Parts: sequence; C-alpha cells; structure tokens
Amino acid sequence: MPGQLLISTPSEGVTLLTLNRPDKMNALATPLLREIAEAVEAADADDAVRAVVITGNDKVFAAGADINELSKNGVVEGLADVRPAIWNRIRSARKPVLAAVEGYALGAGNELVLCADIAIAGEGAQFGQPETNLGIIPGAGGAALLPKLIGRARAMRLVLLGERLSAEEALACGLVSEVTDKGAALACAIELAAKIARRAPLAMIQGKAVIKAALDAPLDAALATERQAFTVLLGTEDKRLGTDAFLTKIRARWTGS
Repeated sequence: MPGQLLISTPSEGVTLLTLNRPDKMNALATPLLREIAEAVEAADADDAVRAVVITGNDKVFAAGADINELSKNGVVEGLADVRPAIWNRIRSARKPVLAAVEGYALGAGNELVLCADIAIAGEGAQFGQPETNLGIIPGAGGAALLPKLIGRARAMRLVLLGERLSAEEALACGLVSEVTDKGAALACAIELAAKIARRAPLAMIQGKAVIKAALDAPLDAALATERQAFTVLLGTEDKRLGTDAFLTKIRARWTGS
C-alpha cells in the first residue's frame, strides 16, 4: 500500500515528494510532516540531488493541519509539541525547494508553501490561513513569515478574516512566481527544478542562503553576508569551470566543488 509520502525522481537531480493522504485532503498530521522533513534532509545529504519539488494532487496541495490531532492539544501539549522543530527542519533545507500547487493550500498547507523557495500555482489554486475560524492563529509561519512575503495588509486579511488568495492574487503579491494552466503546475515545477539541477550546485545553495538571510537582516548585514558568500565562491572549481565555459563558449560540467 502506498505511504503518506511518495518519493520519486522525475528528472536527473530532482527529488519529487508527493503528499498522499487524499482521503484527508493531504492534511499535514505530525507523522506526514515528519516524513517530509526526513525526505528533505535525505535529499540535502545526497550529492546526486540538486533540487526538491513538493506537490499534492490535482484537487488539493494540503488543506491544513489534521484537525482531529489539533483538537486534542491544550496549552501543555502545545508547549511540548514537536512540530515547530519539524517545521524548522524543512525550512532549513540548503538546496532549492519548489512547490507545485493545485487546488487548496490552506493553513499548514500554505505554511508548507512558505517553506518553498519557488512556488508554482495551477489556475484555480487557492491560498489561505483560516486558523482564526477555529479560534486560533497560524503557528508555523502563517502569521510571522507571511507578512514579510506578501505585505502587512494582505497578511492581516488572510489571518484576521480568513480570506483566501486566488492563484492570480498570489502571483501579484509574490507568494508564487508563476501561474500555469490548471493541472500544469507540477510539470512546470519539475522543469524549473531540472534547470536548477543543471546549474552550479554551490552557487544554488549560496544564492538561496543569502536571499533567505536578507529577509531577516538589516541591509548592511545582508550585503555583508552576500559579499562573504560571493567571495567564498570565487575559490571554487565551479567558478573556474563557469568562467572558462563563458570564455570558450563550451557548456560547463559542474562538479559541486
């Protein structure tokens, strides 16, 4: 019987993680969340993997946390909850992570999208943080990270009113980078991941790290971090191969060193 998380290799250097709880609308219960973290960490540790794509099915990416699980938790359980550490493991991926979203990405599902570096939405996709409908607020980035990405005003409406963003609205505010025809988000994400997989791996890792750091740092500190990473890359074999390839018009064969 297939598991809750399907792992495949749709293209060289690309790991695809497919959420597989269709009967629960891919609700991110703790066991599934832990499987995602373990798979992302395994991809990070595998030199053959250059990018990760996370997707659901054609009707839903992930419709939230598991409400049955959540309903049993009080303050004590919340303080002892392992989920924050699991979320942090997913967010800590060094390699590029992409999300391919069809249908609903709500609550924890939208927070999983926030963990991605590039998100692609199929037409008709919807994004939201409806936790206040349950008398709580988002707990994995939907209130803390979302305003940094889409702005204070939009984040307030999503959290306080439980409103949703359409795929086109998500594109306009920067939550996703592209909207495709309905059903085409996964193919687009895999194509982008394959392009990333063909690029210099250390540059992909450092580029991601600097952009993420810049979200949380003053400009001077972000510029210093950027320059440090740039300087480190100057001493790599991939930098030599890349500049030689440019000068000789011959495609580089990246070594990741």
